[in-house]
Amino acid sequence: MNNPARLFALIIPVFVIILLLLLTTCSAAHVVEPGHRGVVVTLGKVSDEPLPEGMNWITPLITDVHDVSVRQETEEVHTECYSSDLQQINITLKVLFRVPVDKVVPLFRDYSADPFKNLVAPRVIEALKETVSGLSAERLVKEREIVKRDTLTKTKSKLAGLIELDDVVIENIDLSDELERAIESKMVQEQQAQRAKYAQEQARIDADTSLIKARAEAEAIKMQGEALRLNPDLVAYRIVEKWDGRAPLVVGGGTGGSASNVIFPVPLRQLEEAARERQAESAKPATK
Repeated sequence: MNNPARLFALIIPVFVIILLLLLTTCSAAHVVEPGHRGVVVTLGKVSDEPLPEGMNWITPLITDVHDVSVRQETEEVHTECYSSDLQQINITLKVLFRVPVDKVVPLFRDYSADPFKNLVAPRVIEALKETVSGLSAERLVKEREIVKRDTLTKTKSKLAGLIELDDVVIENIDLSDELERAIESKMVQEQQAQRAKYAQEQARIDADTSLIKARAEAEAIKMQGEALRLNPDLVAYRIVEKWDGRAPLVVGGGTGGSASNVIFPVPLRQLEEAARERQAESAKPATK
């Protein structure tokens, strides 16, 4: 009866030892997920080198590992600004940023493991307010790209390379209802003025075109009249020139009341000879 008790007494310590070994082994292994780096903290001291992705071995019980993302992250910033004409503007931004691998440990150590909240967001807000303060509310609405560009440039300068700032996206610019109506009314008036100006310019162009056309037609008529005055046979020549080859019908009367009218074709050759004779006559110099 004592043998089973002794065997059980031996098994329990062995089981406990095996369990402790398993727990120690598990606590000594840490897996860093893709797109992250592990910051090692041993007894309150931060290691200078972060752990890479994958399986890593650490000192159990006395070491903690904090995973830090090095992927591109997107966070939202909302703040109130004042334009150059002292109008209150509420702006919402999306900030796209990433933590450089070589800055993982310094940022964890100096900014309480939250670089966006403690480093990026305050710089973005500061840069945004500086940009908006130099623009009127109307220009701010019309030229959002300037706000984005200047805010991005100023924030990058303020971060001094600690964070890679990829982009800022303006989600919303919220104005007061009265200010929105005033800006909308002014824009409508400007559009109406532009349309009126365009209509006036188009009318002037149409008038100039009509005048030029009328002058050209008058000049053409004048030239044709001058040509006819100098050469009376030009009309007959033009008729022959544009003749389509069909013999014209010429009506001639007979002698006497009972004679019937005769309709006969005039040969082309005779018409051409008559035209050449008239041209030769008109080309002769006038004799005194």
